[in-house]
Amino acid sequence: MSTVGRRAPAGAVRETKERLAELVATASDGEVSAAEALAAELPLSALGVTSLAQMRLIDAIEREFGVDVDFSDESLAALEDLDLLAAHITGRAR
Repeated sequence: MSTVGRRAPAGAVRETKERLAELVATASDGEVSAAEALAAELPLSALGVTSLAQMRLIDAIEREFGVDVDFSDESLAALEDLDLLAAHITGRAR
């Protein structure tokens, strides 16, 4: 996932996470609500986010945030965790 060297403040990470939760709800056709995605302590796939929903989520992330989601192990792992995904998108990944 390319973040093109930008770093956002911590508040932006929280806002990004909240938007990602909304995108998860849309991508999963409501099978996983935004509230469930935000509160999740399990991987999103354990909540019911299917591989089809992940592909929809990737498309939505690329459109909304202008980042490229590659298919490396790191990027795919980020699709399971909104905190990690928000950090990657905002350039705050460790």
